[in-house]
Amino acid sequence: MDDIPPRSYGPLIETTVRIVTWNVWGLYGPWPEREAAIVATLNDARPDIVVLTESWAKHDDSQCARLAGPLGLPHHAFTGVAAQEDDAALSGVAVLSRWPVRRPARLAFGDARVQFTELDGPRGPIQVFGLVMDAWWLDQSQPRQHAVRELLTHVHQAQDTRAPLIISGDFNADPDSDEIRMLTGRTTAPAPGLSCYDAWETAGPPTPGHTWSNDNPWAIQLLWPNRRIDYIFSAIPRPGGAGHPRHTALLGTVPVNGIYPSDHYAVLSDLRY
Repeated sequence: MDDIPPRSYGPLIETTVRIVTWNVWGLYGPWPEREAAIVATLNDARPDIVVLTESWAKHDDSQCARLAGPLGLPHHAFTGVAAQEDDAALSGVAVLSRWPVRRPARLAFGDARVQFTELDGPRGPIQVFGLVMDAWWLDQSQPRQHAVRELLTHVHQAQDTRAPLIISGDFNADPDSDEIRMLTGRTTAPAPGLSCYDAWETAGPPTPGHTWSNDNPWAIQLLWPNRRIDYIFSAIPRPGGAGHPRHTALLGTVPVNGIYPSDHYAVLSDLRY
């Protein structure tokens, strides 16, 4: 007997969209060399959508503008606040896309800064919420939980229930934390009827998937343990399994010309679309 797709989804979508999320560490360290390594790494991956956290903009220059051409991702949106490392710069969230951006919105939910975009993709819209969590220390779970509650309440009201909906970025929280369990339906949901796939858990290899790793010389300065704190989430359920992760991997785990691209590793996922 042929395999039968789950009835709740109907015939499964077999085509995919490739998304990468990456905390690129702003203007810290030897950033021009790091940025060249970021471009080289992303060029090899060939994503359709990239969410950058700790991305930067300064005067008439920005990381979005610098990366758009080399990556073939001409459409972008950015939201930022004053950068700690450079008084003249902004640091924030960028969404770069192969396809046009519609209805961009700069949002904030407690300690979470969010760039929303709806992308005009070739097979229908894709909704993307790119996020960076400003509450980053280990004991700040409470403000992170508050931010995730507000975020999910907004997402539930704003979502297109037929389109892939992606929430990605740097959450500064481990998979067993209450704030991440809230997203994946393992604790009380602030918006009943909305939960998310964790792309690494659903379609990654059987490894921890640490995006903050002491193998990375830029990361060891905090004396943290190895952690998985960067995520690609996608909302369920969707017709045809839209947004369901098919393949997930880490990027940026090796130096390029002797330089690690960032203090975080990136997450790549291919989602049904």
